[in-house]
Amino acid sequence: MNRKLRWGILGCAGIAKRAVVPGLGESKFNEAAAIASRDADKAKRTAEELGIPVAYDSYEALLADDSIDVVYIPLPNHLHKEWTIRAAEAGKHILCEKPIALTAREAAEMAEAAAKAGVVLAEAFMYRHHPRYDTIKELIGSGAIGEIRGIRGAFTFNNAGDKANVRYRKDWGGGSIYDVGCYPISAARLLLGREPEAATAHAFFSPEHDDVDMMASGLIEFPGSVALAFDCGMWAAGRNTLEVLGTEGIIEVPSAFVTRAPGSGNFFLTSRGERKEIEVPNVNAYSAQADHLAGVIANGEPQLFSPDDAVRNMRVIDACLASARERTRVLLD
Repeated sequence: MNRKLRWGILGCAGIAKRAVVPGLGESKFNEAAAIASRDADKAKRTAEELGIPVAYDSYEALLADDSIDVVYIPLPNHLHKEWTIRAAEAGKHILCEKPIALTAREAAEMAEAAAKAGVVLAEAFMYRHHPRYDTIKELIGSGAIGEIRGIRGAFTFNNAGDKANVRYRKDWGGGSIYDVGCYPISAARLLLGREPEAATAHAFFSPEHDDVDMMASGLIEFPGSVALAFDCGMWAAGRNTLEVLGTEGIIEVPSAFVTRAPGSGNFFLTSRGERKEIEVPNVNAYSAQADHLAGVIANGEPQLFSPDDAVRNMRVIDACLASARERTRVLLD
């Protein structure tokens, strides 16, 4: 790769400002080259704050910039499909925030548009690019914890006081299953290497927050009589944990999805009665995600997580939301 890929950011979302753009700055093969907002002053302020050289007053103007290689889309969930397809039609590669869409059908349309345009589309689950997940998969594969009997995952935070937040707009794809429940669901699929057979979810829908699910608990059934038990919430004390239970041991990941502090990527292995901390490198998962995408785009390296994976994850999310609303168990194809 003889130059860095130039990224354009659609919107001034908090995740872009606090994590993704700094991650691009720490990456080897990428740089934030432009940012766009429908508010010209906001775009300019954000560009100055983050050291981005170009600010556009519309998303269309950024997509028309021939120097931009990759577009990052952190817009509210209901806008993911439209702007992913428009970016693909403009010949841009795309990193779209999770969840990639509102439904599996939307995700499939986005994947089809990217394939038709010959561009790379990826869903922004940065945690999967931290090298500890390769280590965890290797431990599971080696039999260090025996046969897997179950997985538990939790991702919760409390932001309920910010009632103007886009997460609390039902028609915009708000709610905890969309926002954070998607993480343990994707993690279980990643570690098991299988797709679920059924989903059951129970949720607290808050009238104060446009009737989105502010807390949800779910059971995702996988082949082989293994299940993920998860909970997710936006009106609860903070947690982001994962536990893999085996016949001979346990893997505990205290900071499973977000690793902000040095050492927070470490996890614990209990194997045949002995518990020890597994130390892993301090890696910026956002940088690792961007560099992997750069390798796919510039060098033709295999994409670890294809758009089809995003479609499959959305199928599970669809099932969880249907189950929570209808109070029933939902079978998956």
